[in-house]
Amino acid sequence: MFTRIDHVALHVGDLDRSIEFYETNFGFRTYFQHETPGGVAIAYLQLGDTILELAAVPDGAMRGFHFCLETDNFEAAFDALSGNGVEVIQAPHTTAARAPRETEWRRTVFGGPDGEQIEIRG
Repeated sequence: MFTRIDHVALHVGDLDRSIEFYETNFGFRTYFQHETPGGVAIAYLQLGDTILELAAVPDGAMRGFHFCLETDNFEAAFDALSGNGVEVIQAPHTTAARAPRETEWRRTVFGGPDGEQIEIRG
């Protein structure tokens, strides 16, 4: 019945700051923005087939939430993000392969502007 995750949503304190963060550091591009009937400003960002919804909810920052992005060049991704000053929450390290193609993959975790965590694997 279900075929894929349609999007991942984050509640953010400052919509413009978060849009800039995800566009600058991860290559997402904003493709749609609107305001709900209740007055919540929402932006939809896209990276390939992945959709990230940012909902401006002051004082509603999610804590302990993360999502994971796969990379085809782990070292370059890590260097670019850490070089841009994105906070490293967990240093790069090897990770268990969930499938044969993931043998010898590494992972790391970065911090986002509202306490969310962004895992990188590849």
